[in-house]
Amino acid sequence: MSSYLAIVNPAAGGGKGARLAQEAIALIREDGVQVDVVETEGPGDATDKVREAFRSGQRRFLSVGGDGTTFEVINGLFPEALDDPRRSTLGILPLGTGNSFLRDFTTRGALGTRDALKQEERQAVDVIRLEHTEGVIFFINLVSLGFVADVGDITNRRFKRLGESGYILGVLTQLARLAPRPIPFRVDGGPLETVPLTFLAACNSQYTGGKMHMAPKADTGDGLIDLILAGSMGRLSLIGTFPKIFHGTHLDHPATDSRRAARLDFELDSPVAVMVDGEVLTIQPTRLDVLPGALDLCIGE
Repeated sequence: MSSYLAIVNPAAGGGKGARLAQEAIALIREDGVQVDVVETEGPGDATDKVREAFRSGQRRFLSVGGDGTTFEVINGLFPEALDDPRRSTLGILPLGTGNSFLRDFTTRGALGTRDALKQEERQAVDVIRLEHTEGVIFFINLVSLGFVADVGDITNRRFKRLGESGYILGVLTQLARLAPRPIPFRVDGGPLETVPLTFLAACNSQYTGGKMHMAPKADTGDGLIDLILAGSMGRLSLIGTFPKIFHGTHLDHPATDSRRAARLDFELDSPVAVMVDGEVLTIQPTRLDVLPGALDLCIGE
């Protein structure tokens, strides 16, 4: 059996990442799974380490951290993994504040991944490609613009150390700045849509921000994204609707819309805050499309 390369973010889990990773990897090794370990030293380092390992022939990886660590690992694999005849495999050991993606598959966290590694259970999942004016990025969870991205931005800057409760504080802080605005886009080559939106989220998986059930019907292997649109809302309406996101019933609000699509084209005239798998970037998106079943995920129930 070839070994896995574990990309460990020691800053994950409120700075407990190195210790938690050591404990989790020791248990995996007890099951007979070979694991080599490298630690990241700062933002972007996981992408560099994965890309270097991939070019040296490594095809099995463990992302050990939060959603942001997995985002960096994905961007180390792609786009080169698209043209590679050898399938790349990723296992996720969740140690971060959000760990949203795994909730589509299991509530057992690292234990579920441990069992999947031992049994060599794999599942093909879609990868999403987002082109922007300065390049291209890849992700497996969701991308959002508008209020949700603004919340992610302030949460990362001010409240990240508080874990899941930090997202709630981010929401409350951004409510004072609430201002729906147009996010011009086309769905699958259709007409340009320019109505003001509170937020737009293009979801590959169901959860964001830990337990927020953003896209209850999303399927990571259907070759489509679930597009969640929230039209203009006042502060009181948003306050009343926000708690429902934890149960997926926010979509019952008359100002919300849910669709499925294989492609989105954006016609923004300047860079905006964009939240991608928990990371907030300032970019000008141009096109989003789905890469069906592009990655094997080592995952168990």
